[in-house]
Amino acid sequence: MRAVIQRVTQAKVEVEGRIIGQIERGLLVYLGVGRDDTAKDAELMADKLVNLRIFADAAGKMNRSVIDVAGGILLISNFTLLGDCRKGRRPSFDAAGLPEPAEALYEKVAELIAASDVPVARGSFGAYMQVTSVNDGPVTFLLDSTRLF
Repeated sequence: MRAVIQRVTQAKVEVEGRIIGQIERGLLVYLGVGRDDTAKDAELMADKLVNLRIFADAAGKMNRSVIDVAGGILLISNFTLLGDCRKGRRPSFDAAGLPEPAEALYEKVAELIAASDVPVARGSFGAYMQVTSVNDGPVTFLLDSTRLF
């Protein structure tokens, strides 16, 4: 499971011109589910997202989590994060999860985040979406549940 995590002051997602999810201060998370990912990966990812200390404390140090700042998470499914661009000019998506199991794991991550008392807004799995955000910092991190980076 891979994620691009952006600290934001606001973010929203639209499908067919209608806002389906939005947050104010918090994290915009693009989440890609891999073919070999399991519930364990979902648990690791959700725990990391709600506890990652990337918000500034009173001294200006990244020392507070989204829980600490009472922020939200906008979770967007994004299979292209599993794209392999090393060969040729067209990405290969062989590592991306199949739609049904990938959607179930995406939903599990969202449920685990919500169970941590963090408001979670979602995109629409598999839909064509427009995402708008204001990156705060900018602060952006990459996360991989198999610790590839």
